[in-house]
Amino acid sequence: MADRFSPGSWRLCVITDEHLGRGRSHFRIAEAAILGGADVIQLRDKTASGRRLYEVALALRKLTRKANVSFIVNDRVDIALAVDADGAHVGQQDLPASEARRILGPGRILGVSAETVEEAALAERDGADYLGVGPIFEARGSKADAGEPRGLDLIAQVRRGCRLPIVAIGGIDCDNARLVREAGATAAAVVSAVVAADDVAQAARRLKSLLRAPQGGL
Repeated sequence: MADRFSPGSWRLCVITDEHLGRGRSHFRIAEAAILGGADVIQLRDKTASGRRLYEVALALRKLTRKANVSFIVNDRVDIALAVDADGAHVGQQDLPASEARRILGPGRILGVSAETVEEAALAERDGADYLGVGPIFEARGSKADAGEPRGLDLIAQVRRGCRLPIVAIGGIDCDNARLVREAGATAAAVVSAVVAADDVAQAARRLKSLLRAPQGGL
């Protein structure tokens, strides 16, 4: 796997959301986010049919491949395989990480959500390539079941206990992105801060510049 496609090299992950996209499709959101410097696009749609999700994922696979950007499918390991995505991301209520790893095989990226140090450690043992840690701050309408904010301390705790790259998520924007990196996160996953912005590309560009600085040098 090329270095630029490794989670350890990511800084900005943009999660698509048509409900927050102000009339923009998954494709248009991804297209603009890539223009703004997103390192990875994650397709997330909890309401789309399997057929529509496949069609959207196929279009995003073509877009991201042309742009040399990583492409991850949320929840649906089958869709990720069907469109030859770089990988899939599963939550604690989805397919167990061990099964997701078995199905994906060793050559694709597996991300696993973790709200506790214990969940993070289990995900690492089960074959995750990166951890989606959060929610760090209060999510602003992008995920109704996100739960209570865990705060920056969670990042530091997971960093001490796990070796995997940490992709922080939950309420991250230009006002707190630096704090997330200082706490030990490798990257940040954002939804509303980019997807709901007036200018998606510009919003992604600003966040990327804040997240690009090396840890400890902010």
